[in-house]
Amino acid sequence: MDSFKVKSELIVRGNTYRFFSLKKATHSLGMDLTKIPNVIKILLENLLRNVDERNVAPNSIKNLLNYADEQEPSREILFYPARVLMQDFTGVPAIVDLAAMRDALKDAGKDPGQIKPLIPTDLVIDHSVQVDKFGSTDSYAQNIELEMQRNNERYQFLKWGQESFENFRVIPPGTGICHQVNLEYLADVVSSRDVNGCKTAFFDTLVGTDSHTTMINGLSVLGWGVGGIEAEACMLGQPVSLLIPKVVGFKLTGKLPQGVTATDLVLTITEILRKENVVGKFVEFYGPGVEALSLFERATVANMAPEYGATCGHFPIDQEVIRYLHLTGRDKLQIALVEAYAKEQGIWQDNLEQQVRYNEYLELDISSIKPCIAGPKRPQDRIELSELKQKVRDKEKHDKLQNGDIVISAITSCTNTSNPYVLIGAGLLAKKAYESGLRTKKWVKTSLAPGSKVVTQYLEKSGLMYYLEKLGFYLVGYGCTTCIGNSGPLLKEVEEEIKERGLSVASILSGNRNFEGRIHPLVKDNYLASPILCVAFALVGYIDFDILNEALGFDENGQGVYLKDIWPSNQEIKEVIDEVLNRETYIAKYRDILRGDKEWEGIRIDKTLCYSWQHESTYIKKPPFFKESEVSNSAIDSLKEARILAIFGDSVTTDHISPAGNISKNHSAGEYLIDKGVLPENFNSFGSRRGNDEVMVRGTFANIRIKNKIAGGKEGGYTKYYDQNNTGTLTTIHAAAVDYKKDGVPLVVFAGKEYGTGSSRDWAAKGTKLLGIKAVIAESFERIHRSNLVGMGVLPLQLVNTSLDTFELNGSESVTLLGYNKVRPKGAIKCIIERDKKSVYEIDLLVRIDTDMELEYFLNDGILSYVLKKFDV
Repeated sequence: MDSFKVKSELIVRGNTYRFFSLKKATHSLGMDLTKIPNVIKILLENLLRNVDERNVAPNSIKNLLNYADEQEPSREILFYPARVLMQDFTGVPAIVDLAAMRDALKDAGKDPGQIKPLIPTDLVIDHSVQVDKFGSTDSYAQNIELEMQRNNERYQFLKWGQESFENFRVIPPGTGICHQVNLEYLADVVSSRDVNGCKTAFFDTLVGTDSHTTMINGLSVLGWGVGGIEAEACMLGQPVSLLIPKVVGFKLTGKLPQGVTATDLVLTITEILRKENVVGKFVEFYGPGVEALSLFERATVANMAPEYGATCGHFPIDQEVIRYLHLTGRDKLQIALVEAYAKEQGIWQDNLEQQVRYNEYLELDISSIKPCIAGPKRPQDRIELSELKQKVRDKEKHDKLQNGDIVISAITSCTNTSNPYVLIGAGLLAKKAYESGLRTKKWVKTSLAPGSKVVTQYLEKSGLMYYLEKLGFYLVGYGCTTCIGNSGPLLKEVEEEIKERGLSVASILSGNRNFEGRIHPLVKDNYLASPILCVAFALVGYIDFDILNEALGFDENGQGVYLKDIWPSNQEIKEVIDEVLNRETYIAKYRDILRGDKEWEGIRIDKTLCYSWQHESTYIKKPPFFKESEVSNSAIDSLKEARILAIFGDSVTTDHISPAGNISKNHSAGEYLIDKGVLPENFNSFGSRRGNDEVMVRGTFANIRIKNKIAGGKEGGYTKYYDQNNTGTLTTIHAAAVDYKKDGVPLVVFAGKEYGTGSSRDWAAKGTKLLGIKAVIAESFERIHRSNLVGMGVLPLQLVNTSLDTFELNGSESVTLLGYNKVRPKGAIKCIIERDKKSVYEIDLLVRIDTDMELEYFLNDGILSYVLKKFDV
């Protein structure tokens, strides 16, 4: 399509903007723009803008507009995001990779300065703060001090990156969670830039190195999580390759009833959409129920798209978006541009019953939502509060720690901490509870980790912070904290009792992840809930409780105090919000966002083109991905007699594959650090050490709860190493991989359904690669992890019309993949499984390389090697 025929002009407050008209494009193709989903419109604008100057083929436009015609996605498009968002756990290894790529160019006699972000990239430091100190007014200051001590080396490196790379900004620690900062400050909704002296307007889009990047879809900005390696490629000018998605239209009707929160809504939606299997699909919310949701509530729903499996959960641009942009201090010209551009491009929602053509349709009356929590191990396992006690064991009130006791109650994570309705609600409940004489149980570790400083401001201004603190919910930091596994130690006496008596205890948190081994190694059962319920359950102290009908405690007169007595009404919450939340607060809190505190300002670095690697460092290490020591995938005709490193069941998460929590001194990663002279109290977490491949490869498949069938029931990162005589010896997965590498034997992994659920954790793929694993064979894959595997040159293969249980594998088998370097996107590959040199199974596997560009990445041993080769390295 000739892009000049679709160029148009828009005048906003005297400013002229050039843009690529969706009305002209669809009219020229004889299509009705009003019937097209908003997410497809945004992708279409992206294609129109790049069809001339990039590698976008003109037929991509027609293919995209035929999105509804195919049963299964099969046609590829290239998507060029406007920007990249990172958090520090995934951002540090990404910048480490870019620094190593600069070294590779320098070694090849090329200009290392060619390696730099070509699109704006923001990194928000929000994953490193841990809840070491809690329950006092100085908890925040103490945790920040510990954070800076532990992570000074990492932060020096990030400051070097900010100084050395153009288009790269670092938001300092103690500012907020990346998704809330994105929502409240970074996102434009509609962006503009100068192109050849003319302002060009376009939809703000992004990819992020955190799976919950999807939160920004609540503000109608199309974005989703990718692995760090894919984000690096985008930074270097490469597009995201994706199959034209199926779009699920999810109609919402009604309005949330009294006593029901956005948390209850999103947990219900998560349960529904997991059952509908929306993995890899775009979900678009529409209908009169959307109008009844505030922007804060929409963001809560959009945040948990990874939990319901979708690429995104997108909401429209309407008057609520405009109101939110004004509230959060956006420039008035920018706000006017958003409204004018959205209306001109046909993306403004003014027809609540629009007849859009979706691939699939769902509907939910949100007035039917019931109060609930989710757990104990997966976000989609919703439990209505009225059924909670029936789901667990009955128990009497007590003073001694018992099974089922709640030892962590945390207001944490990005899902809820951007939503003043549930945070003010938590404060109001705390006020009523405290005034009624109720107190938090002594064994519960409480914490409050807001998503931005705006939250602290309105809680203090309303006077509600006082009551939250009276119940133990003191500010501990601005970051993910408990939800990412940075929950810190429990009370010493509680930890000792759990270990001594083998207790099965619980946590309750207002986050989005409750996978096994994630929250705390001693806490087996973890429940997701609204901040209001986190406060309420902290008063009770245990999970197996009928919180709707039993007394939470007793007042000074001995009268029972029930949840209904202290639950704030919607009107009460709204009145407080209207009083304390305003535009000036947001402007003031974000005015100096890049400055940081005196500790951050005090970090000094040398601005150099190439990084000066410190060989003694245990945090930042030059990665081995660009060494020429291994045979290229393109040179491997068939993968012969590979060994099986692990056989996993269903729902293996990226937390299982590459944990982010604490490092044990008995773990092989801990042993490595001790050997390097690091004391156990200075281990920090796996997440904080993602700049060191030696630590991370030892942490791969080493989650304390992972279950490998080869290990004969032993829980944790274990397997059997089979020698040349096929004698199996129980050992760690890392040790076995080292021995197999010495033997020159390639490796494969088998798994069940939903392999790679969870965080967009690039080290889950990087670690897989470094262990020597050439292929992962699973019943199904989660979107991000499958993409990450391809991005590291690991072949994802899917079982077709059969389950893993069909094959009676014990780990002693060898696996041959015929035509390893001759695979085609969505093609088949022959797999021969032998035991004792005899063939026991011959099967055809589906190649889960989905696009031609992904094939190029795979054959070139991953995205980064592919990019380097474009520089003739």
